[in-house]
Amino acid sequence: MVGRVLIIAGSDSGGGAGIQADIKSVSALDCFAATAITALTAQNTLGVHDVYPVHTDFIDKQINVVMTDIGADCIKTGMLHDAETIKCVVRAIDRDGSEVPLVADPVMVAKGGARLLLEDAVVALNKYLIPRASLLTPNIPEAEALTGIKASDEKALYQIGETLLEKGARSVLLKGGHLIGSTIVDRLFTSSGVEIFENPRIDTKHTHGTGCTLASAIAAGISDGLAISDAVVKAEIYLHKAIEGAPGLGSGYGPIDHTHTVRK
Repeated sequence: MVGRVLIIAGSDSGGGAGIQADIKSVSALDCFAATAITALTAQNTLGVHDVYPVHTDFIDKQINVVMTDIGADCIKTGMLHDAETIKCVVRAIDRDGSEVPLVADPVMVAKGGARLLLEDAVVALNKYLIPRASLLTPNIPEAEALTGIKASDEKALYQIGETLLEKGARSVLLKGGHLIGSTIVDRLFTSSGVEIFENPRIDTKHTHGTGCTLASAIAAGISDGLAISDAVVKAEIYLHKAIEGAPGLGSGYGPIDHTHTVRK
């Protein structure tokens, strides 16, 4: 049976990130994407121009009707916006998908700098979402905000990873794209140790939606039965090729090529 991924996240009207990037990624990797939309954004490559939150009752209903009919082999969360949304989503997952692996991308700030997670929601994210995550996928600024630890050196990076594990995440993929260097180093922290993934940095501004894309691609791999480490390997290969093929759309941070697998 095809791998099923339920994506719980916000919509990006520009099509480069959010639910749109999630659906494209999961579909391009031959899995089935269902969704529960948490917020609508008026967004393009220049930034987020407005956010319209979806009421938590309707978010809950979306999750419930999908899970009780179609089901899911993996759940992926993205933009959850505020504390009430986070609590609603975790309650719904515990009710309808308590045994389903969860890939949690703690989306806080859009590529252009707009906040997608309200300040007071960080506490709720730490308290409710992280302990439920099979895999947490923070970038460096997100990891710093969640732990209060500055990623100043290698030792601090390992301290961040271990701290997030201590908060309850079963595994943590600490993404290194915000660090300086010609090589991007991502670190997968588990109870068994740390695994390193390295990719050459591509010199481009067209990287909108890379975090959403990577997390969804990993979720697709997990839904297909891959172990988390193997799902990360496959997802990073997919993402790297998608960045290489970015179509160059828009005047700001443009989208990547989510459908390169379809044309191979």
